Amino acid sequence: MVRVIISLLAVLFSLNSYALTNVRATVDKNPVVVNESLVLTVTADDDVASNALDTSALLRDFIVGRTSVSSQTSMVNFKTSRSTTWTTVLIARKPGDLTIPAFDIDGVKTQPIAIKALAANELPASSQQDLFITTDVSATDIYVQQQITLTVKLHFAAELKRGSLTEPSLAGANILQVGKDKESENIINGKRYRIIERVYAISPQESGDVTLKSPVFSGEIILQSSRRSNFLSFADTKPVSVVGDDIELTVKAIPTQVDGAWLPSELLALHQEWQPEPIEFKVGEPITRTITLTAAGLSEEQLPEITMDVPQGLKVYPDQAELHTGLNNERLVSQKVINFAIVASKAGEFQLPEISIPWWNTITNKAEIATIPAQTVTILANADLAPTTPIKSNPVSIENPTTSPVVETVYVQQTNVWQWLFLSLWLLTSLAWFISAKRPFSRQQKSKSRQVKANHDQLELMAACKQNNGEAALTALVPWARSQASPTSEKESLTTLDSLHDYFNDQALSEAIVELQQSYYGKNPNQWSGKNLLNAIQAVNKNIAIKTTKTTFSINPS
Repeated sequence: MVRVIISLLAVLFSLNSYALTNVRATVDKNPVVVNESLVLTVTADDDVASNALDTSALLRDFIVGRTSVSSQTSMVNFKTSRSTTWTTVLIARKPGDLTIPAFDIDGVKTQPIAIKALAANELPASSQQDLFITTDVSATDIYVQQQITLTVKLHFAAELKRGSLTEPSLAGANILQVGKDKESENIINGKRYRIIERVYAISPQESGDVTLKSPVFSGEIILQSSRRSNFLSFADTKPVSVVGDDIELTVKAIPTQVDGAWLPSELLALHQEWQPEPIEFKVGEPITRTITLTAAGLSEEQLPEITMDVPQGLKVYPDQAELHTGLNNERLVSQKVINFAIVASKAGEFQLPEISIPWWNTITNKAEIATIPAQTVTILANADLAPTTPIKSNPVSIENPTTSPVVETVYVQQTNVWQWLFLSLWLLTSLAWFISAKRPFSRQQKSKSRQVKANHDQLELMAACKQNNGEAALTALVPWARSQASPTSEKESLTTLDSLHDYFNDQALSEAIVELQQSYYGKNPNQWSGKNLLNAIQAVNKNIAIKTTKTTFSINPS
């Protein structure tokens, strides 16, 4: 019975607290600096719905940040009181006299608040901001798809508890952060600031006059006055927001005289390197031609494809292109590096055609062409390779016995017998010569076929190494080893990668094969580089060629 009475009394006394009678609005600072936040607090003396506060009327003069809602209930001497509090972070859009309008909460209105917003240069010298953002763009008068860099610096003198920085925004533009954030310190007007710097690459995709919206920082700072000596207590925090100045851009359309790919850049250049360096090479030996395309103000995705045509007698194997992006003198620079493996099948001089890429110079506003001139490479015969041309046999001259003078005798029957005998011997001699000549030719043809197959297997493996294609290298290793086996009977033992270790007995090759297997089948698979395996294969091929040459000389001492 006592519990029932207490419950009824509690309900009776709490009925008076459900009447909403007062709603008030306050701000934490006034005046306020443009782009710096102020905190608006709206408190109702009752428990009302969290969505009862409508902040849409603030959007005309303020940037409205996040709004948090809290409810509180307390009972003192059987008297229950309830309250609902909304906390909203606002940023003034422009300097001048602004107004926070009255809010209607369930029929009860707040009083409007007059706000004086100051420009940054109007701030008194004795008062400095604890938090502000600066923005700097590399260019404001640009072409469509031209890439510019935006540098954003967040300065803060207060201690941050948490915070986040949004990305800049521009309608119809590609925006990408470049690199990682940089932290530094600087003293401005006698006040020490920590600075977080972030760089963005921005490529407008539509022409016209546009506005680049600055990033917005939102977070919480720790109030110095709230610190207590007890380390178990928590310091009070205050929500803050700040935004940088917007930037007006003029984006020009693609010039009408441009025909083909559109590459707007401050600088675009082509460069080549050869390995080995002299442009005189040997048949069968791989040549590496490295072509580098460097462009300022273009992204990696905008860099065009680089192709290389070669004349008959040369084969080219392009590697996968390597892409790099970085900052140089506050300018975004992108690079595409591609290696071409060239193998010659015959000796001679070969003309490599010109490589050209048209682009638009954004400094001079003119069309230009980056080129690598056409050049001639000399391919020398390779003494280390077995001859691939058939051996020419000396023609055999046989006298026609019918052309010899015949002495007529009275023994006509005996003369005919001798003629048939000579004819039979001539036919037997011709047949014996044909068989003896065909055998070395057949052996030569088989040798040539084996040599072509070995060269093909070798090129497949080397191309896989240059392209860092581990799966292709695993597949090509055993066929390459079998094509190198001599005598042919040893091929039967080369069926697995493990058999290659014993056959070649080459430490560098064995280590490279183990590295390849671990990259794909080890406990910690990783990206495989074919450089070590390529070097080992070239060394093994060179040793095999030297051994083959020495063996040939010992068999044919004359």
